[in-house]
Amino acid sequence: MRKTVIAGNWKMYKDLKDTEELLQGVKAQAASAPSFVTVIVCPPFTSLQLAGTLLRGSAVKLGAQNMSEHDEGAFTGEISWKMLKSTGCEYVILGHSERRQYYGETDAKINLKAKKALASGLLPIICVGETLKEREGGITEQVVATQVKGVLDGISASDMERVIVAYEPVWAIGTGKVATPAQAQEVHAQIRGLVAKLYSQSIADKIVIQYGGSVKPDNAAELLAQPDIDGALVGGACLKADSFAGIFKSGMQK
Repeated sequence: MRKTVIAGNWKMYKDLKDTEELLQGVKAQAASAPSFVTVIVCPPFTSLQLAGTLLRGSAVKLGAQNMSEHDEGAFTGEISWKMLKSTGCEYVILGHSERRQYYGETDAKINLKAKKALASGLLPIICVGETLKEREGGITEQVVATQVKGVLDGISASDMERVIVAYEPVWAIGTGKVATPAQAQEVHAQIRGLVAKLYSQSIADKIVIQYGGSVKPDNAAELLAQPDIDGALVGGACLKADSFAGIFKSGMQK
C-alpha cells in the first residue's frame, strides 16, 4: 500500500508571526494522522528555521520550495541542501511550474537539482505538467512524458524509490480550475506506466504520485479516491489550517 502524501506549498506567503500561528493549527489537526498519511509543509526560506523548531517531535514534516544544484559557492540568492537540512528539512519541491515559467528552469536543471537532493538525503517532490495550450492541442501525454524522462534522467532505481512525482496541470494552478478526477487519474496512470518502462513495475507500484492544481477540501476526497493518485501538492488551500486539514483528513479515508 502506497502512502498518501499531502504537501502544502506556501509559496511567497507568511512572515514569521504568520508561520507560528499557521503551524500551531496544522500541528494540532495533524496529530491524529495515521501512519499511512504523511503531512508536509513547505514554507518560504525565511520561515524554515522557525518551522523546524516548532515542528520538532510532531507528526508534520518540513520541506522547502526549491534548492540549488550546487553545494556552496558564489551563487547570490541561492540555498543549498546543507542549509535546508540544517533547519530540519526532509523534503524539497523541485521544478514547480512557477519556477519553470518565471525563472526559466528546464528539465535538465531540475534533474541536476533532483540528483543533488537525493545524494544529500533530501526527498524530492518533482513537478511535471502541461499548459492549457498543450492540453487543448492534445499533446498532454507527450509533454508530460518528455518532462518525466528529462527530470529523472540518470536517477538510479534505488534512488527512484525515494522520489515523489507531482503532476500539476499548469492551467489548474491558482486558477480555481481543477482537472476532473478522471482527467487527473488518466495522466497519473500514464506517469506510473512510464516509470514502469523506465525502471520496473515494482518501482512504479511503489512510487508516490501527487496531484497539484486547485486542490481544496471539497474536491480532495474525490481526487484522492482515484487508484493512481497518492496525495496532493496543495497551494492556496494550505494557507489556512482548517482548509489544509480538510485535505489531509480526506487522505485518511483512502
